[in-house]
Amino acid sequence: MSRGTTCAKAIVNWETANPGKNPAEAEEIKLLFQIPPIEKMDAPVLNTLTKCKKLSLSSNSIDKMISLNMLRNLEILSLSRNIIKKISGLEDIGGTLRQLWLSYNLIEKLDGLNNCSVLQTLFIGNNRIKNWEEIDKLKDLPELENVLFYGNPIYDGVKEDPRLLILKKLPTLKNVDGMIVDDSILEKVKQIADNPISAKAL
Repeated sequence: MSRGTTCAKAIVNWETANPGKNPAEAEEIKLLFQIPPIEKMDAPVLNTLTKCKKLSLSSNSIDKMISLNMLRNLEILSLSRNIIKKISGLEDIGGTLRQLWLSYNLIEKLDGLNNCSVLQTLFIGNNRIKNWEEIDKLKDLPELENVLFYGNPIYDGVKEDPRLLILKKLPTLKNVDGMIVDDSILEKVKQIADNPISAKAL
């Protein structure tokens, strides 16, 4: 039996910290860093937060993402610093989700994002992504412009600046690991593309 804080209890804690506010009407809900930590996302409970635009469950011990089909206004979902192994459950919120924060988890693959048609920001640093082919899965996200991959195994042993290799695959990005993309950066990317030795890193 789980001994972690339940989502229901976490919301009670939120109400205590925000007197007079109704979680079902709130646009931002922070359930981060619960003691003991949240171990499971609870769909019936979280789906009551129908007005929520930003939901944070960071710094807990959540191992699995779930569908949040009633959160039709959700724009920012923060699940950083958990123990999530797989991106999932985004099918019903993909049409509104603009930012997804998943850094410091155990994720190896970039599956599960194909429905995120308006996703602009993906923070997924310090995970377990080790194959460059995974980056190709983001090519079909038309609005993606801000990413963070620092701390993943794909960067290990790469002689080129790995941010340039990310841009080689995703040239429409505007920010990679905090680096603002301008014409000088794009010129460096072009030089990598024209250099067969450097291209082998891809």
